[in-house]
Amino acid sequence: MRKLGWCRSILFALMLLPAQLLAATEHSDAVVLVTDTRKFHGWEAWWANLYNESHVLFAIVTILVIPVCGVILGTLADLVMSRIGIDLKKRALAEH
Repeated sequence: MRKLGWCRSILFALMLLPAQLLAATEHSDAVVLVTDTRKFHGWEAWWANLYNESHVLFAIVTILVIPVCGVILGTLADLVMSRIGIDLKKRALAEH
């Protein structure tokens, strides 16, 4: 029974691999995913070029940027709510 679970895990891992990776050889034509950067300027061009140059680096930068943007937007929302009179730091329960 234990052997069956191990084989099932290997089969599942192989199904997750992209077909392109399994079928690629030296003589095959691989599909290349690139972004057309001709219309982008500034940070959009940098982001698109990063995607074209390294998908791994693009993924790492994306993983780092998303939480930073969340913290910035959360801080701004807290600032705006405190300016209009909503204080989330002092919470009184409505249920008595």
